[in-house]
Amino acid sequence: MPVAWASPGAPAAAPWANQSWARDFVLLGFAHVPALRPLLAALFLAAFLLALLGNALIALLPGLARALRAPMYLFLRQLALVEICFSLDVAPRLLVTLLRPGRGVSPAGCALQLLLVLSCVTSECFLLTVMAWDRYVAICRPLRYAAIVSPRLCHLLAAACWLAGVPVALVFTIWLFRFPFCGPRGIRHFFCDIAPLLMLVCADTRVFEASVLAATVLVIMVPFCLIVASYTKILTTVLRMPSATGRHKALSTCASHLIVVVLFYGTTGVIHLRPKASYSPESKQVVSLSYTLVTPMLNPLIYSLRNKEVKAALGPLCCSARE
Repeated sequence: MPVAWASPGAPAAAPWANQSWARDFVLLGFAHVPALRPLLAALFLAAFLLALLGNALIALLPGLARALRAPMYLFLRQLALVEICFSLDVAPRLLVTLLRPGRGVSPAGCALQLLLVLSCVTSECFLLTVMAWDRYVAICRPLRYAAIVSPRLCHLLAAACWLAGVPVALVFTIWLFRFPFCGPRGIRHFFCDIAPLLMLVCADTRVFEASVLAATVLVIMVPFCLIVASYTKILTTVLRMPSATGRHKALSTCASHLIVVVLFYGTTGVIHLRPKASYSPESKQVVSLSYTLVTPMLNPLIYSLRNKEVKAALGPLCCSARE
């Protein structure tokens, strides 16, 4: 049986439960703090706009500055585009949920949002892995870097990262929405995700959950292990460098990527490795905010503040904007 969306002591049915569009889903994000909804909406709108602006700048810079056309910046551009897609998929619906609570979401709209979320998460996992591989070749095989990391290979890898998430997302989205959903369709989340939707399913989902776990291990944990292996090799190579300046320079090129990896995997792993986890829906919402809004907002800041070439390219743009 599905878990009821209402908390203990709440009314048996919400006002929207008997409406003609009751078959629609209703996102109940942050329903436990109704008084804070206007403030949260303002904060999330600011984060959304910062994420869009920052990632748009990162995506445009390689076309404006010749120094940012190296393979590393090609992958960074793709990461920024993924973050833009992620933000556009989640943030507008979140703002509507906060400002107009109780508004329905059609099953098709909910399925589309889930499809895009799963695709973006998968693409980001693979992009972060490819970026770690790029740093590995640059530091551990510097003399062969230009031959190995060719422009053609970079574009093929970028396209593969984008396309890899589509079949995984399609399979699980279609599979999940073939289950019957029971009772008031209140989703205790601010976007359509697997875990809160499973709470509404009135059928045996054990096979589905096992399949989600297996896919999550492949999509999240295998890339994460490859990233760890890459940085193990990088650290071994850096420690063998005779010059302290060389060691610092090599590590500084990896610092931004490592921070982003920690931010992204530290939150997505907690949420997606356990589809029906024991922690509360409210705590899941807070964790989900980290990779849906906070990380897309912070990524451009992390890369621009810690990368001299990005800062050098941003300088003329900022000066021209002031003029």
